[in-house]
Amino acid sequence: MAERWTYTKGLKDLGNGLHAWLQPDGGWGWSNAGLITDGDQSLLVDTLFDMHLTSDMLKAMHEATGLKRRDIGTIVNTHANGDHCHGNGCCPQAEIIASEASFREMTEVPSAMLAQFKQAGAKLGPAGAYFADIFAPFDFAAVDERLPTRTFSGHLDLKVGDKAVELIEVGPAHTGGDVIVHVPGDRAVFTGDILFIDGTPLMWAGPVANWIRACDLICEMDVDVIVPGHGPITDKAGVQRVADYLRYIHIEARKRFDAGLSVRDAVHDIALGDYAAWGDAERIAVNVDSLYREYRGDGQVTPVLELFALMAETRDAMRR
Repeated sequence: MAERWTYTKGLKDLGNGLHAWLQPDGGWGWSNAGLITDGDQSLLVDTLFDMHLTSDMLKAMHEATGLKRRDIGTIVNTHANGDHCHGNGCCPQAEIIASEASFREMTEVPSAMLAQFKQAGAKLGPAGAYFADIFAPFDFAAVDERLPTRTFSGHLDLKVGDKAVELIEVGPAHTGGDVIVHVPGDRAVFTGDILFIDGTPLMWAGPVANWIRACDLICEMDVDVIVPGHGPITDKAGVQRVADYLRYIHIEARKRFDAGLSVRDAVHDIALGDYAAWGDAERIAVNVDSLYREYRGDGQVTPVLELFALMAETRDAMRR
């Protein structure tokens, strides 16, 4: 169960060659990663937001397991967001696997773009100030981009030593190409950002039904170790809470869409109840915007700076 592992920063030994790297508090950019080893073979599930953070993680893994970064044979990026792939350059020898959809998304938002937004900060208005604030701890200039060297769609079976590992594409959901990493023999799954535990899920892509189905799939698995993309190690009850949030926001957004409310008005009108205590609750702005796009069926994507501006406004309103 999740309570076996305290939610503190660092490496958690999950047993039988599996480890999780946790970064409290799980908010913007503070992602988790995983390590799967068997014999002299290894697979790293995700890297971190910059190479400093990733180097610290790899050092801790070396100290705990004896594994050197040059020994890591494979990296799986669960999706395209930089906090799960911008440390890829720390392992230049590794094969990097991601979904085909994630590969396409990674080329669209390079670290240099993030560095420019962060440097501009308040010059870009409330959106830029918010962006610079939430990403202040991260060094986007310290990134040696490495894109995937192998892609797949749907399902890919791997072996790490004698250990079977299943890559299952469940996106589009959080992003366009989300993948979960299942280790059936160890009853464990690394979910990437299909799961935010005690933090607000962020739906850049959708559709929402795909994301809920991904949660249902995890609940149907014979697993008892569930490592989310953000937040503490969890169990199936934690997965269900994420699905419940998504269903709630879907229901509430649909009511307001049908009533003719704008995205902004809907965001400010929806009562979050207990979900307001989750981290980064202002992400409801992105979630409602994505749901409205789904309801319209026009595929029209709102410019990212507009979304960050709405999140900044929503956060300020929630603090008042």
